[in-house]
Amino acid sequence: MKRVVVERFGGPEVLKVVEAENPRPGPREVAVRVLAAGVSFTDSQLRAGTYFHVPKPPFTPGYELVGVVEELGAGCSRLRVGDRVAALTVWGAYAERVCVPEAEAVEVPEDLDPAEVVCLVLPYMTAYQLLHRVAHAQRGETVLVHGAAGRVGVAVLELGAAAGFRLYGTASAKDRVSVEQLGAVAIDYQTEDFLARVRSLPGKGVDVVLDGIGGPLSVRSFRALRPGGRLVVFGHYGTLSHGRKSRRGWLEWYVATAVVAALGLLWPRRRVFAYRVQKVHEPARPMAVGGGPRVAEWYREDFRALLDLLRHGQIHPVVAERLPLSEARRAHELLEHSAEKGKLVLVPDSA
Repeated sequence: MKRVVVERFGGPEVLKVVEAENPRPGPREVAVRVLAAGVSFTDSQLRAGTYFHVPKPPFTPGYELVGVVEELGAGCSRLRVGDRVAALTVWGAYAERVCVPEAEAVEVPEDLDPAEVVCLVLPYMTAYQLLHRVAHAQRGETVLVHGAAGRVGVAVLELGAAAGFRLYGTASAKDRVSVEQLGAVAIDYQTEDFLARVRSLPGKGVDVVLDGIGGPLSVRSFRALRPGGRLVVFGHYGTLSHGRKSRRGWLEWYVATAVVAALGLLWPRRRVFAYRVQKVHEPARPMAVGGGPRVAEWYREDFRALLDLLRHGQIHPVVAERLPLSEARRAHELLEHSAEKGKLVLVPDSA
């Protein structure tokens, strides 16, 4: 089979397509023939070596997939050969065949487009759990999301509108119209001070801030909370510069994260949470920091909720382009400019 390999940390040029033996499933694993693998900003962080717990090269990137079960490992009881499933792999999805734990695979109806469904696995799941599992946002509350025109930001706005939240989003001027069309108040981060803007609201702040950028922005985001507010830090966009690891960005991120954590302890009426979607692969710990079997169950439950929203037209994942697996490098080159156009998806070369 074909798979994509990161030979060394760096830019898109480090991605190579290689031939490999078909993997065989281990105990309680299923082998999946990949129909669609999402290309995400997180994949670029893995490639650059800036992601938490990134494996050492060479490794195969790919955070999310939709495919068909081809083989069952010993001890599997829920899935059958021929079932269509989605899985959060964290890495490994850029391949023609991938083995995943049966417990982490979610059944997918065959009449839904695999490329649209794979959009749900990372960005929409992240948005859904940020809102409902971590922040516990309630109808009528005010939610501010940074990077509102990005894939997770768009998902937050769609899900937030469906849930009845009052939405604000920071974005560039060119994305203002698209953010407003999703029902949010757009704040131009280049010309407007989001902190001054939300502090002028009744209550002098917002109930929830979702920060996928991190660093110094997290400190200002904490100050944007009204009493009872919740800040959820779920990313570290600032640690990447021009597709490569930024040492200065990492230093700023760690310092700011420590400051925000301290603020959350000093001002108990405003709470700070950290979120990482890959917690389903980690040992059992509290929701805000880790995962375990119960979190894997939550993931399957939340994914089914997203499939229901997709089927009923309440969310509209956009596929920007479908590229053959062998063009993974080109997909990463396009990644910087695709956020406003939709999701890039890798499909089998035969497709």
